[in-house]
Parts: sequence; structure tokens; C-alpha cells
Amino acid sequence: MNPEDGPLPPGLYLVATPIGNARDLTLRAADILRQADILAAEDTRSLRKLMEIHGISLNGRPMIAYHDHNGAKARPRILGALKDGRSVAYASEAGTPLVSDPGYDLVGAARDAGHAVTSAPGASAVLAALTVAGLPTDRFLFAGFLPAAGGPRRAALAELAAVPATLVFYESPRRLGAMLAAAAGALGPGRPAAVARELTKRFEEVRRGTLAELAETYASEEARGEVVVLVGRGSSEKISDSDLDLSLREALRTMSVRDAADFVSRMHGMQRRKVYQRAMRLDAATREGDGDLGDDADDGPDDDG
Repeated sequence: MNPEDGPLPPGLYLVATPIGNARDLTLRAADILRQADILAAEDTRSLRKLMEIHGISLNGRPMIAYHDHNGAKARPRILGALKDGRSVAYASEAGTPLVSDPGYDLVGAARDAGHAVTSAPGASAVLAALTVAGLPTDRFLFAGFLPAAGGPRRAALAELAAVPATLVFYESPRRLGAMLAAAAGALGPGRPAAVARELTKRFEEVRRGTLAELAETYASEEARGEVVVLVGRGSSEKISDSDLDLSLREALRTMSVRDAADFVSRMHGMQRRKVYQRAMRLDAATREGDGDLGDDADDGPDDDG
């Protein structure tokens, strides 16, 4: 289906909107917003502004607010429009609908009623953060927002401690320091992590470090803007020196010592210092023609601090 070929067929269209940079709206999303019979939005003011930026006129079409607080009342109106054969475009305040978004119940009700549901994919803070954080992306778990209260937050983190994947959270900037401190206690202070802030915006920033290091940073520094926290996977069992060396030798085939240490420490959820020291000794031993370190090699100084 190409929206430019004619009117939109009846159904519910889930339109991803930019998470910061207005130019991230896709051409297809713009077409759907331009041609849908009815527009629904988590935040109607944000959608109106986005449409104005891209020169998309409302042309007298109804725009329905649909959010957490009015879903039960607004849903019947949208379902009624679908039943009458209309096309309805639903947009989140930012990002992809249904990802930390109230659209889940709407989609479920539309499908139960037999209406077509179509996605116009685009921006997502989860995926944007994963691409720039430098943590493994082969497996990840999106955990949304953690509970605000300390006890429930610690319990939720404890349930995730053994998950063999990169963990992705949304967090309020006001709670970031407390969340990172709780994560360091529940998941391990040495777990590699990243804080991605204001993605796609002018002041985009990504800070990396261990959970303990980031918790210390944000204990005294106030974060601003939209925040995504990523935590690298932990190790479910102790990695033997021989397994560590095997991973390092493979990485050192194509990487510098520094990059190999970064890669392998993230892979195994280990503290970078130990891995970096072992990588330096392996590299030196290889250059000298002896690739066997043994298990009792001294830990030399870490020139990476």
C-alpha cells in the first residue's frame, strides 16, 4: 500500500513520531498523517506542532486525544470510526506507539473487533540508545520505567539480575542517581552501563562506565531531558582464565588491546581493568612468541586508570 496512490484504506495506523529531531519523521508517516480521516494522539499539541513543521494541514479533520487518563472514554469513539470504515492514525507523544505508551488497549480492541492494524515504523528511543551505547545488542530486554519507590525498585532489579541480555530502562532525570545506585547494588557495581540523554537532540550525550561509576557521577550531578539507561549483561558463572584468554586472542586478531579489552569485558560482564591487564600480557606474550600466560601471571599497572 502506497498512501500517495489514493485514500487510506480503513483501519488503525500506528505512526512513529520523532523522539527529538523533527526531521526524523518518515515520508510514509507524513503521508498517513496527511491522508487519514481521523487523527488520534497521546498529546494533540505535540502532533499539531509536528504537522505544522512538516506543512501537513488538519483541513478540518477531527483530532482525538488518547492517553492513559482518558483511554476508556476515547476508545469507543475511535472504534466507532473504524466500524464506519474510516482510517485512523494514532501517534505517540514521541517514538513508536505501544512502547511505554497507552496504545496497547486500543490496538487490542481494534484487533478484537476485526479491524486492520498497520504500523508505520520509525524513531524509537530504545533502539537509538542501543545503537550508540557501545553495549552488546545481540540480546536486549526493554524493562520500561522502574518503580519510583526504593523497595519495589530493588525487587524489580533483582528479578533482572540473571537475565543474559543488555537491559534497557527509561528513567526520570530526577530519579536517575537513585536508580543507578539501586542498580549497582542489585546487578553488581562492576556491570558496564551507559546513560543516553537527549537522543537526536542538540545536546545529545552518552556517558559510559560501570554502574558504580555512573551512580557516583549522578549522585551529585543533575541530569536533564529524556534519559535511557542501559546495563550490559552480567556473567551467570565465573569465567575461567582459559576462556577469557580464548575470547581475548580472538578479539586481538582484529582489534587493538584497548578495543579488545572493551569488547571482551562487555561480552562477559567483567570489570574492564582485569580484562585490560590480561589483554596487555597476552599481546606482549604473543609478540615475544609465547602465547601461554599461565594462571599466576602478575597483575601489572593499568595505564587506563
